[in-house]
Amino acid sequence: MSNTNNAIILVARILLSFMFIYAGFGKLTDPAGTAGMIAGAGLPASSALAYLAGTFEFVTGLAVLVGYQTKVVGWLLAAFCAFTAIVFHLPTVNVPDFPAAALGWINALNQIMVMKNFTLAGAYIFLAIVGPGLYSLDARRGVYAVA
Repeated sequence: MSNTNNAIILVARILLSFMFIYAGFGKLTDPAGTAGMIAGAGLPASSALAYLAGTFEFVTGLAVLVGYQTKVVGWLLAAFCAFTAIVFHLPTVNVPDFPAAALGWINALNQIMVMKNFTLAGAYIFLAIVGPGLYSLDARRGVYAVA
């Protein structure tokens, strides 16, 4: 693989890592909103799950950034994106006494989130298959053969 392709894969990893590093940090420092969303989806132990999600997102985001355990992390993030799309964004939001226009906007936004999550799942599967490129810890450790 050319140096240009390896550099592009590095840029892709940086872009794919940012969202999870940022979101994970936010959940770890202020988990209340995430805990409320988890409770609203009917899942138990919402506070504990919010911290678990934050830790997962932050750690896997860092792993993508540095290219560590890329195959495993890619598959885990793909599954996480699909799961969160289905559980948190696919259901229709219906808040009693909420303005219909606002509910329509929220539901339209949720549909965009579903598409975003499934698109990201594809990107993480692609990363798991292609690998992290030359500029990664996996390449330094000899986990991925690089040309």
